Amino acid sequence: MRPGVRFMVLSALAFSLMAVCVKHAAVRLPTAEIVLFRALVSAALSAAGLARAGVAPLGTHRGLLLLRGMFGFAGLHCVFYAVANLPLAEATVLQYLHPIFTALLAWRFLGEAVGRGVAAGVSLSLLGVLFVAGLPAGDVVLDPFAVGVAVAGAFFSGCAYVTVRRLSRSEHPLVIVLYFPMVTIPATLPWVLADPVLPAGLEWFWLLGVGVMAQIGQVALTRGMQHEPAARATALSYLQVVFAALLGAAFFAEIPGPATILGAGLILAGSFAAGRER
Repeated sequence: MRPGVRFMVLSALAFSLMAVCVKHAAVRLPTAEIVLFRALVSAALSAAGLARAGVAPLGTHRGLLLLRGMFGFAGLHCVFYAVANLPLAEATVLQYLHPIFTALLAWRFLGEAVGRGVAAGVSLSLLGVLFVAGLPAGDVVLDPFAVGVAVAGAFFSGCAYVTVRRLSRSEHPLVIVLYFPMVTIPATLPWVLADPVLPAGLEWFWLLGVGVMAQIGQVALTRGMQHEPAARATALSYLQVVFAALLGAAFFAEIPGPATILGAGLILAGSFAAGRER
């Protein structure tokens, strides 16, 4: 197994475990507070790693690094909101529209080739979103606002992955990761201070789990993007959908219905088609 593939699989598992922690924490805590805590843990771990490596934390392409931080901030808020308000498998499936956005954005801004595979992937994935939302099959219809937020999160994730792909040519992985909390902490802090909720008991454990699992997933993702083209690397992480379905059933008794399974299959097929594009 190539190093890039190993890193992307590790990233998928870590992000799935992060989602479990988010869903537990979001029972009582606001989304902004969970995002802030995740950013604080990321800042501490990234700064410590950079200090050990003797790497300057601000990098060289600071404008693009700030843009990566803003995309990450927007995407994470959307993803955490979707995880808190949708079943875990459905929220993860919708997030996995990001390989489609990544492929299209990488074609536009990085010059990476796009052909029939991506076109087929876009069609399959859009149809899959309808099935996951329960619209064509008459299943329970998911909250349309939460579905829209999940799709927006996938778009911002695609933007972040493309900037990571570009930055990975010149920047240390931990520098790229550090710019997420550098943007997120000052952007989120006013929301939290306006209506703070003090964590209690196991909520501290879930918040710590969010931060640690997200950091593992982000570093593994960044290293994977160094070894694989953007479209292929993000498509490799589709195993997160499988992990999310298993963890959702184990922790929250969430059993995906037929429409969700069909929609997930369409989205994954679309992502796989985009990822196979040479």
